[in-house]
Amino acid sequence: MRDLVSKIHITMASTIPLLTPYKMGKINLSHRVVLAPMTRNRSYGNTPQPHAILYYSQRATEGGLLITEATGVSDTAQGYPETPGIWTKDQVEAWKPIVNAVHEKGGIIFCQIWHVGRVSNYEFQPNGEAPLSSTDKGITPGVAGGAWSPPRKLRSDEIPALVNDFRLAARNAIDAGFDGVEIHGANGYIIEQFLKDQVNDRTDEYGGTLENRCRFALEIVEAVANEIGGDRVGIRLSTFANYMECEDSNPEALGLYMANALNKYEILYLHVIEPRMVEADTLYDTPYSTLPMKKAFKGTFISSGGYKRDDAINAVADSKTDLVAFGRLFLANPDLPKRFEIGAGLNKYDRNTFYTQDPKLGYTDYAFLEV
Repeated sequence: MRDLVSKIHITMASTIPLLTPYKMGKINLSHRVVLAPMTRNRSYGNTPQPHAILYYSQRATEGGLLITEATGVSDTAQGYPETPGIWTKDQVEAWKPIVNAVHEKGGIIFCQIWHVGRVSNYEFQPNGEAPLSSTDKGITPGVAGGAWSPPRKLRSDEIPALVNDFRLAARNAIDAGFDGVEIHGANGYIIEQFLKDQVNDRTDEYGGTLENRCRFALEIVEAVANEIGGDRVGIRLSTFANYMECEDSNPEALGLYMANALNKYEILYLHVIEPRMVEADTLYDTPYSTLPMKKAFKGTFISSGGYKRDDAINAVADSKTDLVAFGRLFLANPDLPKRFEIGAGLNKYDRNTFYTQDPKLGYTDYAFLEV
């Protein structure tokens, strides 16, 4: 009977584009459902904890891709409580059993590496210093509920050291056993603070023209790709969005420029937040599309931003994307690929527990299907 059920599942999966195999560079994926990176605020002292072993392994499947929560590249990268880092040996060691648990289930796991830039305050910075950014313009106090401190504009001679922080973090991720890294170039954090012209007010080689504004991001990509190989590198962008007051006057041109420029480094994937996701948690009608970016980029294209099962299936079927990343749905349904496969109902996520520091509540206590 069990063999019959398995055969039925295989047949069903083969007819659902979202659940068909996909070859991402040298990595063989068994389906196209990706765990999106989600800040979880449960890494006490910026160090991953044992409860993360269960959290990630619950969502691991044979040949399934997971992307970790954003992970700091240095002690200046922090802007939220209890987020993980990967700049110390202890942090690297703490990540190892998490990665191993995913690998034991046949899963693939990438570490998303980030620096928050001006999305921070004195409390999170070494010696209470000002957060670093492309600019000295701060975020309006109260945006996203934060008490943001005025940032300090990086001098051009300081930027290579920050690029190197990303390089070292990528090396540390590989040392921890990760299959690769995703550079966080989205959601209003430091890379976007350079990319977007409504924030970047620099007059040096990192500001002004589109090419100059993209220089910082591409220097990071180049450094990371040279360190660990482009086939282990992805980047996430949200060129159409306005997270943390990070907006651009011509997002289509910015997105297309980056998609083309990234080809030089032969990176594995480009992960883009849909234009409809202009603000977190809210979907909008929009004339914009990521399709020009997908057509320009030569690697794997991952789309995210408020997808449900049916529109994700259609996006893959229509070749609008290769893979689809799910956040809240995958959080509340650790067996999401299986639920999609058999058309099962979904657990509802509890927004009130997204960012608590509890090691279980809203983290590892969501129910699996009873089979």
